[in-house]
Amino acid sequence: MANDPIPPTQRELMLSGQWYQANDSSDPELQELAERRRKLSVVVNDVRSEPAEVRAALHELLGSVGEGAVIRPPFHCDYGSHISIGPDAFVNYGAVLLDCAPITIGAATQIASNVQLLTPDHPRDPVRRRQGWEAAHPITIGENVWLGGGVIVCGGVTIGDDAIVGAGAVVVRDVPAGATVVGNPARRIGPRPGPSA
Repeated sequence: MANDPIPPTQRELMLSGQWYQANDSSDPELQELAERRRKLSVVVNDVRSEPAEVRAALHELLGSVGEGAVIRPPFHCDYGSHISIGPDAFVNYGAVLLDCAPITIGAATQIASNVQLLTPDHPRDPVRRRQGWEAAHPITIGENVWLGGGVIVCGGVTIGDDAIVGAGAVVVRDVPAGATVVGNPARRIGPRPGPSA
């Protein structure tokens, strides 16, 4: 009927946090975004690319890149367009940002090597999981945060300004501003003595 509502696309379902078919090849928008990412990632991750080429490709690939932000290849993402990186942020080698939901990284945040920001989630029910269902939840990282090497941040997590996440931690819950967390799952620890500079 003419008044029937148009069903949402898989991308619309994905970005709204609802269950969607992650491998649904019938969604041309997701296919187009994945192909765009594939082509731009070739430039970003090719050691023969000139620095200016890499910067231009990153600005085209990502939703936004702030002034002075540095992203060292190899850099991997699902789509790129759902990622915002603030000014003077630093993303070291081997980052994996699965942006099926928005990923926001604040100004002056330091991200060490091999950090993974993983927005997707999968059904606990094995039948639905086999059918290819997936949901995604945003990750928000505040300003001046330090994520140590090999940190994994799961979907739906917010990390407050000035927080520190120790190397190898797996973050499954929000981290308050200024807190230091370590371990798997990440837990808050007291302040560490040392120089303030």
